[in-house]
Amino acid sequence: MLEAATIIPYPHWLNPGDNAWQLVAATLVGLMSLPGIAVLYGGLVQKKWIVNTMLMAFTGFAMVLIVWVLWGYNLAFPTTFSHFGADGSFWSSFIGQPKPLMSSDVQDQASSQANTLIPWHFPTATLAYFQVVFAAITPLLFLGSVLGRMKFKAWLLFVPLWITFVYCVNAALIWGGGFFALKGAVDYAGGFVIHLSAGVTGFIGAAIVGPRLKRDKNHAVPSNLMMVAVGAGVLWMGWNGFNGGGPFYAGVNAASAVLSTNVATAVALMTWVTMDMLFSKQKKPTFLGAINGMICGLVAITPSAGWMNPLGAVLVGLISSSVVWVAWNYLSKVRPFSKVDDALGVVYTHGIAGLLGGLMVGLFADPAMTHYGIAGSDYKGAGGFSVGGWFYNGHSFHQLWEQFLAAAWIICFTGVMSTILFFLVKFICRGLREKDEALEVGDLALHDEEAYPVETFAERVSSLRSQ
Repeated sequence: MLEAATIIPYPHWLNPGDNAWQLVAATLVGLMSLPGIAVLYGGLVQKKWIVNTMLMAFTGFAMVLIVWVLWGYNLAFPTTFSHFGADGSFWSSFIGQPKPLMSSDVQDQASSQANTLIPWHFPTATLAYFQVVFAAITPLLFLGSVLGRMKFKAWLLFVPLWITFVYCVNAALIWGGGFFALKGAVDYAGGFVIHLSAGVTGFIGAAIVGPRLKRDKNHAVPSNLMMVAVGAGVLWMGWNGFNGGGPFYAGVNAASAVLSTNVATAVALMTWVTMDMLFSKQKKPTFLGAINGMICGLVAITPSAGWMNPLGAVLVGLISSSVVWVAWNYLSKVRPFSKVDDALGVVYTHGIAGLLGGLMVGLFADPAMTHYGIAGSDYKGAGGFSVGGWFYNGHSFHQLWEQFLAAAWIICFTGVMSTILFFLVKFICRGLREKDEALEVGDLALHDEEAYPVETFAERVSSLRSQ
C-alpha cells in the first residue's frame, strides 16, 4: 500500500500545475479566436457579411492548426535550426526545420532553442498547442482589414502560405531562440510577432485587394453591437491566457502579467472614451470607441506584460490609446492611409499599438519584475531573467535599440513577404477579389446562407436565380 502511494502517474520532469495552467491559458487564447474574433467581427460588419466573416475565421483557425502539426511548429520552435550561414550569423539561426509533429514524441518533455535558461516542465504537446493558438489568431486579426471583398478560396490559400513564410520566420527569430532573441530583443506574448505583423499584413492586403464597394464602405453599419460586446469581452478575459501564459510557468510572473494586462486595458479604454468626449467632432462617448481603446491596451501591453510594474502598465495604456486615437482620427486622412480601405482599422489598433508596446519595453520595463525568479531565500536555482528599460537601467538605450531593430525587421520582412504572397495568390486564384455582383449580395451569393434569414427568403431567392 505504501509503495502504491509513492507511484507518480506522470514523468518526474512534469509539473502538474505548470502543465495545467499552460493548457488552460491556451484554451483561453483559443476562445479569443473562436468565438471571440468571429463574434466580434461578425457584429461589426454589415448583416450581409456575417456568415462570410465567421466562416473565414473558423477556416483560418483550422488551417493554421493543420500547418502547425505538419511542419510549422518545428519551423518556429526548433530544437535544431536550419543553418544557412556561419555559426553566429543571422542566417544560422533564422528558421527551424520543416519536420512534422506526428509521433508519440509529443509526450516527451518540451524543448527548443528558446529555453536555454531552465527546462520546461510540460510535454511538447502542451507547448505545441499553446503556441498554435497564438499562430492561429494572427491571420484572424488581419482578416479584419480585408473583410467584405476578399475571395474565399484566396483566403484558404493565403493563410497557410503566410503562416509558413512569415509567421514561422518571425516567431523563430524572436521567440524560438533565433537571431533577435540572441541579440536581446524580447516580445513577451506577441506585440511584434502577432500584432505588428498582423497590422502590416492587413494594411498591405487591403491595398492590394482594393476597397469595399462604395456603398458598403459609406454605410458600414455594425450588424449587432450586443455581439460586439460579447466578442470584445471574450477577448479581454481571454487575454489573461494570452499574457498570463507567457512565462510558461504558473508562478509569480504569470500573476503580475495578468494584473498589468488588465490595468493597461482599463486605462486605455477610459483614455479613448475621454478623448472622444473632449476632442471628437460629436464630443460624445461611443461604445465602438471604447472597444478600440480596449484593444489598444491589450495589444500594447502584450509585448511587456510580465516586465511592467503597475505604474508601467498605466503608462502603456495611456500612451498607446492616446497615440492610436490621434492616428485613427488624423493619420487616416493622410496618404497612404487615406487611400487604403482597412475595414476595421487593424493597422491602427494592432499595428501601431503593437509597435508602441514593443518599444515601450525599452523605456518602462522594470528589472525587479523577474521572469523566472532569482537566486536567494525565495527562489531555488541559478539566476533569473529580467528586462530593464531606460528609466530603470541607468538611462541606457540598449534595450530600446534592440526592440527597434526587431520591430524594423518585422515591418520590412512582413511587408515584403506578404506583398509577394498576395500577388502569388492573386495569380493562382485569378484575382483576390470577389466579383462586384457577388459583393452586392454578400453571404447569400457566396455561401447560400444568411445570418438572419427571413423565413424561406434564402430558398426563394435561390429558386428565382435558377429560373
